Amino acid sequence: MQISELSDRSGLTVQTIKFYIREGLLPKGSSVSATRSEYGRPHLERLRLISALRDVGDLPVAAIQQIIAAIEDDGVSLHELFGTTQYAIGPHVAAPHDPHWRAAREDVDALVRELGWTVTDRAPARDLLAHTFVALRRLGFPITLTDLRPYVKAATEVADHEIGRVAADMPRARTVHSLLVSTVLYEQVLTALHRLAQEDASARRFGTG
Repeated sequence: MQISELSDRSGLTVQTIKFYIREGLLPKGSSVSATRSEYGRPHLERLRLISALRDVGDLPVAAIQQIIAAIEDDGVSLHELFGTTQYAIGPHVAAPHDPHWRAAREDVDALVRELGWTVTDRAPARDLLAHTFVALRRLGFPITLTDLRPYVKAATEVADHEIGRVAADMPRARTVHSLLVSTVLYEQVLTALHRLAQEDASARRFGTG
């Protein structure tokens, strides 16, 4: 297909497609003349992945370049590809120079060790959880393992379910797409279900009807 058709089928402008080619996110088409190139199904699939990373993941070009490079490098393991994608998605929380935050981060690190989870020290979720711990304590809700246990159990079951759906022989770009959907969109599903379940639990315990 020509770039105009690629534009129609991807929903992106020709200018945007050319920008992605210049930035190395999309391979050049096969040259058939001095002014014409042909594009195939892989180009369309790549554009759909880039669009998902931009629109769903809200990722900058530099982060997408890192993910694309990891996809194309067969020397990068599937687990490393997961890490590259998830860490790019974030969320990225600034670590303040605050003793309360440092104490909370130490608690998070201790929790991860106690659970026996294999998670790198630079995982963005460590800082996110530390910030949440600080906020809870300031509101008068100190963190205990008893309070955390239901959330740990739910998170483990959800993660096992999500990773279990990824086949080892799945195309690497499709693997990234799957992780993006799980991390960004299904987290919204989980939040919505949590709130619906809270309302139901309140109705069963405190409702008068």
